[in-house]
Amino acid sequence: MVVCLLLTGCSVSYKFNGASIDYTKTKTIEIAEFPIRSSYVWGPMGPLFNNQLKDQFNSHTRLQQVKRKGDLKLEGEITRYDQRNKSVSSEGYSAMTELSMTVNVRFTNNVNHAEDFEQQFSATQSFESTQSLNAVQEELVAVMIKDICDQIFNATVANW
Repeated sequence: MVVCLLLTGCSVSYKFNGASIDYTKTKTIEIAEFPIRSSYVWGPMGPLFNNQLKDQFNSHTRLQQVKRKGDLKLEGEITRYDQRNKSVSSEGYSAMTELSMTVNVRFTNNVNHAEDFEQQFSATQSFESTQSLNAVQEELVAVMIKDICDQIFNATVANW
């Protein structure tokens, strides 16, 4: 009888979406628009980031997105977007350029405030300096946004 109680009392839960949310307590999420506070700006970056972040939580959780008073709250800003020379060729010219993006996130868990945090998430992508930024910017920014949104998702609800 003790063995039966132990077996029914213990359970292993696998979630293939990566989220570990107790939906009996946490039902809603509020995701604010993240403005761009970087000195260098690429116009489409803000809407691309905001849409990707909302889509990430919409497709990987059952949380209902609300405008205010969510059980979970995400807010912040895009604080850095810049490029720099990454490597130099034998002729002394730039061979590779690195594009980077940083987002500051404030996470509030109104169900368990012990999980609240403010943290920066960054991503980088490199491209050959023979290419113009305009030619590769959209693709590289999309990859960096996906990477940062994955990091935010993992830090907030996946408990990795």
